[in-house]
Amino acid sequence: MENVVSPGLVISLIFVVIGIFIIAKGLVIVRQSEVMVIERLGSFNRILESGVNIIIPFIERPRAITMTRYVRIGDEYHPSSSFETRIDRRETVMDFPGQPVVTTDNVTVNINGALYYQIIDPRRAVYEVANMSQAVEVLAKTTLRSVVGKMELDKLFESRSEVNNAIQAEMEEAASKWGVKLTRVEVQDISMPEEVEEAMRLQMAAERKRRATVTEAEGEKSAAIAMAQGQRESAILNAQGDKESAILRAQGEQESIRLVLSAMGDTEENKQTVIGYLLGQSYIKVLPNMAKEGERVFVPYESSALLGSMGMFRELAGSPEDIVRQSVKQDGLRGGMVASAGNS
Repeated sequence: MENVVSPGLVISLIFVVIGIFIIAKGLVIVRQSEVMVIERLGSFNRILESGVNIIIPFIERPRAITMTRYVRIGDEYHPSSSFETRIDRRETVMDFPGQPVVTTDNVTVNINGALYYQIIDPRRAVYEVANMSQAVEVLAKTTLRSVVGKMELDKLFESRSEVNNAIQAEMEEAASKWGVKLTRVEVQDISMPEEVEEAMRLQMAAERKRRATVTEAEGEKSAAIAMAQGQRESAILNAQGDKESAILRAQGEQESIRLVLSAMGDTEENKQTVIGYLLGQSYIKVLPNMAKEGERVFVPYESSALLGSMGMFRELAGSPEDIVRQSVKQDGLRGGMVASAGNS
């Protein structure tokens, strides 16, 4: 008995195979953060989001986007282009090679940077520009030359953040037409000719030396001011001490004269005698210092007269100190007698 395959079974198998093929071709799984642009018979139809999607084979097909990336090997950058049907909507980094730029002070520098961008409108990124990544790269290079060409070399090194912000601001409008959002721009490295680098090193060394000199001078100035203030305060304190000492001496002499006069009698003649004695004592105290300054000492006539009267004063009444002590002693005895009389 022969096994005969019926035509119906064959046709069924053919339809099953075709169905499996259609399902395999039409079932599309899109990963997270990716999208696909779908064309139907050559025109834009829809955008497939992440998840499981179904397209019609042979009628619908994804549209590829051209992406150019640089691969850095050592100090060299090698471009690599590819056609991708899956568009990554995450933030992408484009590290483009250095570009020669001339500053306003006619210095040629080589600048390389990094561009961070994100595709926010896949339809525009596919249909508004032929090669989106290349267009963004060329725009970044052109804008970099335009911004840096308006600056001096010193300003370029001092304000990299301003350069980054200026490049990003000028690129945003053009990039938005392509469905691209620029997140930030970074100037990575600035290289100069050797003679310019040597001149800058000498300039920086001179600037550091100048700052050190200024700092040292300011320190010496502060120290001098502090020393002068200390000397001033010390002189003020010494003057105040001398003043108080002179006041105390004058008060002591005043009290001594008063006690002497109270003991001798407060007459005009006694006043003159006591004053002459005190002046004589002052002359005697000064004479040794005068003798140290020279070999000869000239004594005024009135001084010799006062010195003579001092001897006579001692013979008649004793020294004022003795008179004061005697007066104090008599006052003490008188007080004791009065006290004993009261007790009796």
